[in-house]
Amino acid sequence: MKLTVVGCSGSFPGPESAASCYLLEHDGYAMLLDLGNGAIGPLANYINIDDINAVLLSHLHIDHCADIGPLYVSRRYHPAGMRDRIPVLGPEGIEARIINLYGCGDSPEPLHSVIDFVEFSATPLEFGPFSVEAQLVVHPVSAYALRVTAGGRTLVYSGDTAPCDELVQISRGADLALFEASYLEKNDNPPLLHLTGADAAKAATQAGVQRLVLTHLVPWNDLDEVRADAAEFFDGDLIMARPGLTLTV
Repeated sequence: MKLTVVGCSGSFPGPESAASCYLLEHDGYAMLLDLGNGAIGPLANYINIDDINAVLLSHLHIDHCADIGPLYVSRRYHPAGMRDRIPVLGPEGIEARIINLYGCGDSPEPLHSVIDFVEFSATPLEFGPFSVEAQLVVHPVSAYALRVTAGGRTLVYSGDTAPCDELVQISRGADLALFEASYLEKNDNPPLLHLTGADAAKAATQAGVQRLVLTHLVPWNDLDEVRADAAEFFDGDLIMARPGLTLTV
């Protein structure tokens, strides 16, 4: 399973990165974890966007879902003709949220021409070679951590979450943890919202994960501090996400 970081900026796009978007590829199948604002442009550096087979949205904040609108435009109005419908999965209310965000009034019909909206329900879900489990975590809106398995290997993506047992449980035995690290330990951070690098490291350690990629990196933070916060609590392979980073899971 190949992971490419398309965008890793936390909460809003930064000067060097789009917001959250991660490309997973295996056996000719391509799936996105999140498609935040500013991501669809750089996504085209790594794959023909017509070749995306599915999109999974961890939650419905704009830094994780805003570019579903541009994805729709690219598939609906392509000069070579309308593209096939693509499944876009997310929390309850995903269809209404994207319709409102795109601004197409009360009618979902234009988006339905190329997008099949599906709410997370029973898991695991199967997409080509990928098996996906979705676990509710702690955030101000319904938000999910996503466990993706293909070819006998497993990646867990935290989405956005505060520290919680649910993240540890869904991450147990994973080969790679892609965890957010929005906050610095030294700051007086709001509760029940995001992780620090230390929080991410503790969760990965408790889950027995040996490879940790820190992402959702807020532009105003010093990334060396984020890494140092994590390194104190994690002895495995610690990697800072950056656009274009490619890893084999």
